[in-house]
Amino acid sequence: MNHSPKRAVNVKARDDLVSEAKTLGINLSATFEDALEIAVKAGRIARWQAENREAFAAYDARVVAKGVFSAGKRRF
Repeated sequence: MNHSPKRAVNVKARDDLVSEAKTLGINLSATFEDALEIAVKAGRIARWQAENREAFAAYDARVVAKGVFSAGKRRF
């Protein structure tokens, strides 16, 4: 659980969804925070993959050229 300070933000959402969420007792703030945390994590992963694309390509080329480092240790 993260105990970072909270900041008020303004968001817009479809009226029908907000009404039904309230009827169902869904905490909009918690739901927004959970969804935002997932989106931020996905964004970080995408950024890391983009930043390391060249390294992935170099590793893939090495494996194609020389095989995997443990190829001689396999028993299957």
